[in-house]
Amino acid sequence: MRFDDRRQLFLLALALPAVVYIAAVAIWPLVQGIGYSFFDYNLLRRGGAKTFVGLDNYVQVLTDKTGQRALINTFVFTIGAVFFEFILGLGLAMLLWRDGRFNRICLAFLLIPVTITPLVVGLIFRALLAVDYGYIGYYLAEWGITSPRGLLAGTTTALPTLIFVDIWEWTPLVALILLAGLKALPGDILEAAFADGATSWQRFRLVILPLLLPTVFLALVLRMMDAFRVFDSIFVTTGGGPGDSTTSLMVYGVKQGLQFFNIGYAAAIANISILCIALMAAAFTLLIRRADVKANEQ
Repeated sequence: MRFDDRRQLFLLALALPAVVYIAAVAIWPLVQGIGYSFFDYNLLRRGGAKTFVGLDNYVQVLTDKTGQRALINTFVFTIGAVFFEFILGLGLAMLLWRDGRFNRICLAFLLIPVTITPLVVGLIFRALLAVDYGYIGYYLAEWGITSPRGLLAGTTTALPTLIFVDIWEWTPLVALILLAGLKALPGDILEAAFADGATSWQRFRLVILPLLLPTVFLALVLRMMDAFRVFDSIFVTTGGGPGDSTTSLMVYGVKQGLQFFNIGYAAAIANISILCIALMAAAFTLLIRRADVKANEQ
């Protein structure tokens, strides 16, 4: 056997455990979930009998009022959170771009929210916004800024509050990603633009932003995928309430699967989430590519 053949076999042997692991914990559960979504499968039934129903589970999710509300809430949460996280993250990255001791200290403190798990963040803000003992919620209710029940108990304020919590936690991550992209920009191009007399806004719009598009794409896609799967912070703060005002697809799916043991319906909800994430990622890819082409034409 030639050396190249032995080398390829050795590399395949090294990669085999990772491939088996991915197939066991990712690919096989995904395939199994797709299969379950076509059946009326409830664990509470005697013997766990399954009845093939085709696309009925998907139709029920899209026509049921709770399912529709969960889908709308998830899109509103994702779009609102990712939009403000990108705007604020880009602003923070621009402010921290210049390398200095003060900026490094600020960056270290800025990353503190990212190190806290979403579950703990939800518990912290639930305590802060409580109207009876919360440091923030008590005074907001006392001064008449919010209703006596608090921000998380209002049907019109609960979802925006959860969006704010997500922005507080994940804006530093977006800023860190964009800051890494800014520091990787070629300095000679920026110096040439400055020497040509371009203003700060022109340098940002015509030079910095086009060169930063790959990093922007990475930040947007990563945050979109994570925000669309939001569960922890909602579950520990509102549980999807009041009513269904903060119910997301993941919260709705977990309730159907683990509370009512409706496995087929929960699998359909999960598959719809995956499909929506794939479509949004494709949309981001198309928009970034069009922006890149337009920037190169200029």
